[in-house]
Amino acid sequence: MALIKLTAVERRKLSIFFTCTILAVLAWLFFSLSNKYEYEVKTVVNFKNLPVNKAFNPLQSDTVLLTVQGTGWQLLFTRLRIYPRDVKVDLKTLEKRNYVTFTDQMRTINNYYSSEQKIISVNPDTLYFDFTTRRVKKVPVKLVTKLSFVKQFGQSADIEIKPSFITVTGPLEKLATIKVWETDTFKRENISNTITDKISLKSSEAPNITIYPPLTELKIPVEEFTEAELSIPIKVINNQQYYNIKLIPERVKITFMVSLSDYAKVKEDDYEAIVDLDIWKNDAAKMLPVQIVKKRPFTRIRKIEPLQVNFMIKK
Repeated sequence: MALIKLTAVERRKLSIFFTCTILAVLAWLFFSLSNKYEYEVKTVVNFKNLPVNKAFNPLQSDTVLLTVQGTGWQLLFTRLRIYPRDVKVDLKTLEKRNYVTFTDQMRTINNYYSSEQKIISVNPDTLYFDFTTRRVKKVPVKLVTKLSFVKQFGQSADIEIKPSFITVTGPLEKLATIKVWETDTFKRENISNTITDKISLKSSEAPNITIYPPLTELKIPVEEFTEAELSIPIKVINNQQYYNIKLIPERVKITFMVSLSDYAKVKEDDYEAIVDLDIWKNDAAKMLPVQIVKKRPFTRIRKIEPLQVNFMIKK
């Protein structure tokens, strides 16, 4: 097929034509996006000015559908979920009634958004609430940690939390499900010294649950560890027939890591090793594995010798 050959003048005219077309499209797009449009946005409801002496349960979802008037640019960015992120509802009127309406608060709500963006309506327009008497409950704090230590260092004692209990306030049925209250995750790396710090408690996901205080202090004892060894006797469990059992050997050597301050305090009674005779009864095992069922707190077992023992039974 023959190619169409254009002269320099024709190529220049064609280039001008396409340039003008692109500029015209861009101008049209710019003015179109500058016009006002109405669009819908699904967003989360957040409450403010919660009732002081009432516990409440929302009787509908925590999301609403906003009809928003804005420019085409805002419509474009809203589709990219830039905003609005939430809508704030004032619950001050709940002191007198069990519902709030968005219509009554539309001016205040619109002040939360940019002047070029206006909420026309909210679906549903009315939010209803079920009220109960506020109750108070004390629950223990559960510390959530993600820790890593320098080699030869580790936690040497229980973590201290002050306060270890917090006050939770809310509806009775909600409080019944709360057994502990977790902290935010406390993260530290390359630890080689005792840590004293503060950590925030997790925020309540329910608007009708409040906690006090919102944070707690913690102390994580950290020490250098060293290696130690002990030889301890092995006990036989599940010997209901009272067989005369001879273990070979009768003692096991354990190698473990212990903090320097506890090194001199370690004694044989801090550890207990067992073998389970049911393994022989049920599986006809010829050797019994050794299990360490008791150890000194904050020590780490590194080696058990032997891992299994021979045995002789005299019926």
